[in-house]
Amino acid sequence: MFPIAKWDASHYKGGMETQLANHLLTLSNAFCEAKDLGESTVGRHCAADSRFFSRIRDGKTFTAKKYDEVVSWFSSNWPDGCDWPKAVPRPLEAAE
Repeated sequence: MFPIAKWDASHYKGGMETQLANHLLTLSNAFCEAKDLGESTVGRHCAADSRFFSRIRDGKTFTAKKYDEVVSWFSSNWPDGCDWPKAVPRPLEAAE
């Protein structure tokens, strides 16, 4: 057997997770601004959690499934006349 060095992950901030969290916060900010809604209202609608976005901002995690659900909700409910943020990939079925 080959010895496997244990990886110290204590300093790792999760590049992909950080990027996905930024996507969610970008969508929330743009949607709230376009619809003149509060973040907690949008969180309640898209994630069934009024504190969803504040928790993300506080460094809490979320699942890939929850990310997909929230981004899909945003895509299906995106306001007419409001551009989808360029930094966030939009689900193909809603973008067509």
